[in-house]
Amino acid sequence: PRKRLAYDELLASQVAIALVRRRQRSRPGRALPGTGELQAKALAAFGHPPTLGQSQALAEIGADMAAPRRMLRLLQGDVGSGKTLVAVLAMLRAVESGAQGALMAPTELLARQHLRTLTKLCLPAGVEVRLLTGSVKGAERKEVLRGLASGRVGIVVGTHALFQDAVEFHDLGLAIVDEQHRFGVGQRLMLANKGRDADMLVMTATPIPRTLLLTQWGEMAVSRLEGKPAGRQPITTRIVGQERLPDIVDRLGEALARGERAYWVVRAISGGESDDSVAAEDRFAELSARFPGLVGMAHGLQDLAVREAALADFAAGTTRLLVATTVVEVGVDVPEATIMLIEQAERFGLAALHQLRGRVGRGSKPSSCLLVHSEGLSDGEKRRLLVLRDTEDGFLIAEEDLRARGGGDVLRERQSGLQGGRLLDAREEPEEFERLTHIAHRDAQALL
Repeated sequence: PRKRLAYDELLASQVAIALVRRRQRSRPGRALPGTGELQAKALAAFGHPPTLGQSQALAEIGADMAAPRRMLRLLQGDVGSGKTLVAVLAMLRAVESGAQGALMAPTELLARQHLRTLTKLCLPAGVEVRLLTGSVKGAERKEVLRGLASGRVGIVVGTHALFQDAVEFHDLGLAIVDEQHRFGVGQRLMLANKGRDADMLVMTATPIPRTLLLTQWGEMAVSRLEGKPAGRQPITTRIVGQERLPDIVDRLGEALARGERAYWVVRAISGGESDDSVAAEDRFAELSARFPGLVGMAHGLQDLAVREAALADFAAGTTRLLVATTVVEVGVDVPEATIMLIEQAERFGLAALHQLRGRVGRGSKPSSCLLVHSEGLSDGEKRRLLVLRDTEDGFLIAEEDLRARGGGDVLRERQSGLQGGRLLDAREEPEEFERLTHIAHRDAQALL
């Protein structure tokens, strides 16, 4: 009887999500057929044809945009599968159709990184791209706002500054949100509402397991970017104990002397917090003493300009070792970096570890990732690290992460822990939870 009632609970949630989806999809949208002209110019500037996965995702997005209904699509691609190119081409399609495109990123750092890629691909196509974040002020800000209102600026990239009241678009046709899980569910639609029935594309590099797609993203159509772009290098992942750190530092010294670059990621920013997490500031001091002039530091409490400068120095090779917190988890692209060392790795979520590992292997050299764990690992912690060592498939890792931590509750405010758990706890009975969710999903479709 408990499972029978648990099923009712899951069914109620699936029906609710299906109703939301139906309401979203029945909203009139607008057709953005595109001409392909600007996209062709951008691809010429890019210099490589899209991968099979990118072409397939673009075809699905293109068909949605051309249809007179409002698009609501989720694009998931594993670390480095080339989502930005897909986003650029989709926004150019909106511009070809006489509308504007907007790309919203969770941090200024990511917004600026997207801006570089967008400028490189859109300028050759003759499309003006501007940045709008909290740090764009004064005359420059006024000029960007005027350009958006008049339609002169075809594409804008920014942070949540994009949905402030002062921002008005001439005609927003496509709103893209990057790394959506860092924005609340309410914000998901705020950007799209800046346009007249604007199409909406959400992108994430955090692979989402099928069960979660049904429970949390049920209102969206899903495109999966499979495969990695040409030239991605394999990454060797090793698990080592904290007691081996002195040897590791020696080996790291040899690699730095050869001109290689490395990330050293820790949990905390400064010491003396209530737990015993290793602090970035302490590690930075120790490693700077050992490798003078070669070490940089990036963390979330730094002034943005300071952090940007630290990342720029690392990208330019002025510094070769970057001590950082998870601020480097998404969107930092330094092809020359070949070593990722994560200290106290057992304290990070699997998805975060997978994202961090994806920061290396982007250049021409084989790369390695070292998961350094504290003494006295529990069996559960050991099992999680082994998952990471044995696979590079983000989707598999995400399934495992979901089982370990749960995924929040989409119809309420909770961000982690699994939903529908009053009668059936998805962590204790993951297979049963998945089985019943899939049945409830099918039955909700039939009911409606």
